[in-house]
Amino acid sequence: MNTKAQANASPPAQPAGRRFLGWPTTRPGWWSVGLMVAFVALMIINGTVFMRLPEQVSWRQALLPFYGIGMMTCGLASGVVALIALARRGERSWLVWLPCLAGLFVIVFILGEFLFPH
Repeated sequence: MNTKAQANASPPAQPAGRRFLGWPTTRPGWWSVGLMVAFVALMIINGTVFMRLPEQVSWRQALLPFYGIGMMTCGLASGVVALIALARRGERSWLVWLPCLAGLFVIVFILGEFLFPH
């Protein structure tokens, strides 16, 4: 067999199951996972710390709007970067599909706030 032909041959593709169950292989894939982890951590901090504070705490009213906007931006960014990794980079890891759910959660939450104000 010709060694030059062997050198030009592309490596065999990974099976679809291994690509889905494996770790992300692209940089946007890892960014989306990191942003989703930050979003989940911020949501846990919000529920366990800030929402349990009494309303009389003076800095609560000044901090919470900015914290909420940052938290929702992080969740939306994780979904957008995950979609970029899936569509443009060919990422198929299950860890990259999860940030799509976080981004969808943020979109549904924002739509709910505008459509059904309280």
